[in-house]
Amino acid sequence: MFKLPQFLYLILFTLPTIALLSGCTTSEKASSKSDPAISGMEIHSERPIPYPIDIPEEFLRALENGTRTADGSPGDSFWQNYARYDINAELDPKSKLLEGHMQAVYFNNSPEILNTLHMELALNVHKKGVVRARSQQITGGKEITYLSVNGQELQRSDRRNNAYNVDGTRLIIYPGSSVVSGDSVVVELRWTAKIPQRGASGRNGWDDDLFFLGYWYPQFSVFDDVYGWFTEPFLGNAEFYHGFADYNLNITMPDDWVVMATGEFLNPQETLAAHVYDRYLQAKNSDEVIHVIKKEDFRQNATAESQNGTHTWKFASENVRDVAVSATRKSFWDARRTSVGDLNGDGQMNYSLMNAFYREAAPLWREVAEYNAHAITFLSEMTGFPYPWPHMTSVEGANIIGGGMEYPMMTLMGDYNQRGAMALYSVTAHELAHMWFPLIVSTNERIYTWIDEGNTVFATDEARKNRFPHVDKHAGTQAGYINFARTGREGELMRWSDFHYSTNAYRVASYPKPASILVALREVIGEDVFWDAYRTIVDEWAFKQMYPWDMFNIFERVSGKDLSWFWRAWYYEKWTLNQSVKSVREDNGHTIVTIQDRGNVPMPVLLQFTLSDGEKKMERVEVEHWLRGNRTMEIHLPYSNITQVEIDPERHFPDIDRTNMSWTN
Repeated sequence: MFKLPQFLYLILFTLPTIALLSGCTTSEKASSKSDPAISGMEIHSERPIPYPIDIPEEFLRALENGTRTADGSPGDSFWQNYARYDINAELDPKSKLLEGHMQAVYFNNSPEILNTLHMELALNVHKKGVVRARSQQITGGKEITYLSVNGQELQRSDRRNNAYNVDGTRLIIYPGSSVVSGDSVVVELRWTAKIPQRGASGRNGWDDDLFFLGYWYPQFSVFDDVYGWFTEPFLGNAEFYHGFADYNLNITMPDDWVVMATGEFLNPQETLAAHVYDRYLQAKNSDEVIHVIKKEDFRQNATAESQNGTHTWKFASENVRDVAVSATRKSFWDARRTSVGDLNGDGQMNYSLMNAFYREAAPLWREVAEYNAHAITFLSEMTGFPYPWPHMTSVEGANIIGGGMEYPMMTLMGDYNQRGAMALYSVTAHELAHMWFPLIVSTNERIYTWIDEGNTVFATDEARKNRFPHVDKHAGTQAGYINFARTGREGELMRWSDFHYSTNAYRVASYPKPASILVALREVIGEDVFWDAYRTIVDEWAFKQMYPWDMFNIFERVSGKDLSWFWRAWYYEKWTLNQSVKSVREDNGHTIVTIQDRGNVPMPVLLQFTLSDGEKKMERVEVEHWLRGNRTMEIHLPYSNITQVEIDPERHFPDIDRTNMSWTN
């Protein structure tokens, strides 16, 4: 999800000119006077040396059990529990009341015996008295009106047998008998929920002639090979960790509403007006945008006639983490196909339908179907993993959300009228990049938001540069991290997401910092090796639940390098990078450049020097010198006619003070 405050939107998506990043030419004297307090620490003769990273005992047990491996790949004994949901829901637009009925089968593929079942009721964050991290509209959350296990009805009770209980956003079920390894259990539920206007911190809700349903049905919590049942409550801040499942979804609404949802659209001919259905079919085979619903089609003209004043819209999906639903009455619908690659290995190009639903008050959205097409094709190529689903649908939801929120095949985003076209492309690419992280490569966002958000900001920058070649690829993102790091108020990336020191510490640790670290890592291990490792992560962990140490281990395996110093310095500590040019002097036909490391993050030194004839050369010193505890190094250059020296001129590394990184004769 991308819901940053305005100052971070400006940094990340409008790429302002930031003095901190402008290349400053300083004299040696000026450099030596740079304030060492800029990094929040004094200069010491010795530096902290990164020590081995902390790995939870739960993950180490997974290694011992063979479900995961030390090289980062899933182990031979890897397993995941699975579910199959059959959901029927009806939404009354006037009362905002949703009534749902669900029959869900939960498959215990683990070697464990399950004596309890856990589900999440995310909309209970809107119940009075529930603990939450953000203020929320009180609408009552979900009310369970019926619950049975294997056909036996259970009552809500504190007793722990043949009963269920609700604790905030958690539903705990105590079935009459255990679910043994290899067995399954059927849970049937009926529930009601009044949809908030801005639900779950803008992740679902309603506005004039628009509904978007996310976090809207009872969903099994994850039982995985690392932590077992993961039952941390939803507080309205850190997002979700869901298991993979199959869904059959039927949603009934008055017949003047147009519905789209996660999954294959099963009955378009029954629900769409004939001329709209024809345009829909045309769009599925068109490389140009087709206006499936135009202004003259708003309200009932867009849908087929019905016998009872309602339509039931049907969707089916396999192996997805979630389902979301949009319903509109006055939204344009633009669509076209885009290429995603060869999905089934038959040598033929496959395509996916790109949908954009938006209202007249969001004119920039006329380009979103094209933005979808570009981003999905680019990201399929970048990740090496073709987009696997039949459609990608973007829904404009101004007054529900300001940024964006992702679900499989669906995203809800603001209108971006005030932020401009490039910002709208950026948030579109960002939400669509989430299809890979965490919706294909599954991660636990409730704990480690930085994995999916960092990867997604990184991918957004790559996609934006491809779409708009004139923009600086990662400068805005890097500045978003650096500006906050200079305040000294950031937190460690490995801190659990809901327990950061402040909202801004959470957001910077989730978005710009981990994205900037990936750019730095690419320079440390090399472009080709980085992309090989990145694509290996996507390929090996597609539709599986990955943890940080799996990612770390794959980068080490593919690169052949021990990167424990990198993980410790960037992910486990609040250290900053602050390399400086301390002095430059000539000695017997050579030039000696002294580099001083004022920060605590050890990184290679990327030194560019310019000769008197204008020729530029590079010298690279690897990180081992710093890992021995040194604060300075001397670089001997076999030239006497050097006119300028600069550290990392291409800004691969997020150094917090660029004013001390250059020298000019």
